Amino acid sequence: MDTDEERIALFLDYENLAIGSRDNLGQQFDLRPVLDALAERGRVIARKAYADWSYFDEDRRMLTRAHVELIEIPQRMRTSRKNAADIKLAVDALEMAFERAYVTTFVICTGDSDLTPLVHKLRELNKRVIGVGIKDSTSALLPPACDEFLFYDALEGVEAVPAGRRRRRRGSGGGGGVEPAEAETPVAAEPEDEEEPAAETAPRDVDQLASWVAQTVAGLEGTSSGPVLASSIKRALLRKDPTFSEADYGFRAFGELLRHLAERNVVELSEGSAKGDPEVSLPTHGGEAEAFELLRSVVADLEERGGPPHLSGMKNAVRKVRPGFSEKQFGFRGFLQFCKAAETLGFVRLEWDPDGEDYTLEAIEPLDA
Repeated sequence: MDTDEERIALFLDYENLAIGSRDNLGQQFDLRPVLDALAERGRVIARKAYADWSYFDEDRRMLTRAHVELIEIPQRMRTSRKNAADIKLAVDALEMAFERAYVTTFVICTGDSDLTPLVHKLRELNKRVIGVGIKDSTSALLPPACDEFLFYDALEGVEAVPAGRRRRRRGSGGGGGVEPAEAETPVAAEPEDEEEPAAETAPRDVDQLASWVAQTVAGLEGTSSGPVLASSIKRALLRKDPTFSEADYGFRAFGELLRHLAERNVVELSEGSAKGDPEVSLPTHGGEAEAFELLRSVVADLEERGGPPHLSGMKNAVRKVRPGFSEKQFGFRGFLQFCKAAETLGFVRLEWDPDGEDYTLEAIEPLDA
């Protein structure tokens, strides 16, 4: 067992997350993007969620499949409803901090400023604290108190439903979800259909695997203080999907897989401190400029046809020109991040369209044109 890796305890103020995701993103809260982000930071050894689960039946099944311990907080009495989950979460987190010294990192998933004192106390106890919350329903007091704060909206795999396309859910009312105490009963986000969401598994073809590895390397580069080693990548992949095996892709060892990806310019390998455990990084040259130019040319073509195009649908437009395109091959977590990088380097310009509630793109002609 690697004693240097972070050992993470995850605590979810679930009602805050579920209502915030429903009201601000127009969708049911999904734990998988959070777990993937944490897999790049360490090993999650405890998972606890707090809510009155009688109101979150579908969510309860999703969390159970993710091996989350569900802590029941009955909220029958209006007077005791508001802070019951917060108090129980805080007591359990502090108890774990005192009794389990091996837990190095606490992840508090909420947007509620009431838990800010808990964050301060955990840091006083020399624990690293990561916060996770919905951007538009997170108190401004909470992120600065944490060592790191992840906005759920920006995590890989989370795409907000444009407001104009959201269907009003039964019983949702018109108010925001960050002050649930004003309602008689909390209302869970209802699924669009009755299908059971499939558990996330590793991709089963090498092209998808290349994107998956590049995304993981990018995440580790952003959270590690030193070089990213092949062994840490393998551990992160196994945290994301314990069934992952390079043998499923025809490789005899993980090093052979990395060498194959290096030949395709997906990653770069260099000698590490230990034999057989090379340092892995994303390419710093080649490929990206060509991809940015592809984006610029597609935007320019769409501009000629009907004015500045919206970001929604742009990735599909790029794939019509290059079917195998994926921004993750270059280490970007999402297409918006890829477009912002292209803007920084002067290939396109992004502007927010309040009427369309989406970004528009404008191609920037190269200086030597």
